[in-house]
Amino acid sequence: MAGNFTEKEDESMAGRSRIRTDLALEATERFQAENVEVRGVEIRERYDEEKDVRTTVVRITTENGARTMGKPQGTYITIEAPDLSVPDEDYHREISEEVAHHLRELIDLGRQQSILVVGLGNQEITADSLGPRAVSNLHMTRHVIREYGLKANTHMKMHQISGIVPGVMAQTGMETAEIIKGVVRETKPDLLIVIDALAARNSRRLNRTIQIADTGINPGSGVGNYRNAITKETIGVPVIAIGVPTVVDAVTIVSDTMENLLSALETSESLKGVGLVLGGYSEAEKYELIKELIAPNLNSMFMTPKDIDETVKRLSYTISEGLNLAFSGQSFE
Repeated sequence: MAGNFTEKEDESMAGRSRIRTDLALEATERFQAENVEVRGVEIRERYDEEKDVRTTVVRITTENGARTMGKPQGTYITIEAPDLSVPDEDYHREISEEVAHHLRELIDLGRQQSILVVGLGNQEITADSLGPRAVSNLHMTRHVIREYGLKANTHMKMHQISGIVPGVMAQTGMETAEIIKGVVRETKPDLLIVIDALAARNSRRLNRTIQIADTGINPGSGVGNYRNAITKETIGVPVIAIGVPTVVDAVTIVSDTMENLLSALETSESLKGVGLVLGGYSEAEKYELIKELIAPNLNSMFMTPKDIDETVKRLSYTISEGLNLAFSGQSFE
């Protein structure tokens, strides 16, 4: 899309950005659905038929692309795996290998690095406990190397891995970014990896998608609870963000239902006119209409699957294993 928009187009862009999602892939889909080309955004897709895994790499290369997408410039890797919420250990192992593969593409693990892994979120709330759970499954090595040196492990390259679960402001009275800055200042890591639960626009992606980005993260932005950004600019070291959407807002579920209803109306001769009228609304306009209709009772409500307890436990292990594989240098090709 060209860099110069009319006033009406600018309003349309603003409407799109109000739809809640943390996934860059979903931001691009909104433009693709309306046949709008966004300049400064590159999209590459790969599908592994054997594993039934679709990987999409979105690169935002210009300020115009970042402004239009509502996301910072950088690389966003999305791994979509429909069976990710299924308790299949072999399948989850394959996804862990995918995560490790993409992390090695983003991080120079050819040399020894000091890496701080941060588990964002409130571990007292199941759907928000992905980060803390993942950190608890990591192999921490910083203390071992500091105590015994690299001779502690002669079989493989060992990075200095440390982790922290800073909690949320309601528990600590401090911004998460403030806590991380203090730890970074004292421990001086080369790289920061943050793990967090995300919000999705499409309910079919709940617990079935992993996003890896080299742009850092804005905790809580997907649910409208904006906190201080955790990025290279604010923290002082490169930040890799890993997340899985575990919640979707009520407006999105109603909106998806409305889309299915419109499809059904279009096939009915007697109600086809109603479907055409509603179908004339843009996605952003439908979203705002539904938001007004269900407010104030459901406007701030977010949904999560009923089996979220076991699902988050599995997902956190899948992500932590991906990190452990990436850090260990083991070959899984």
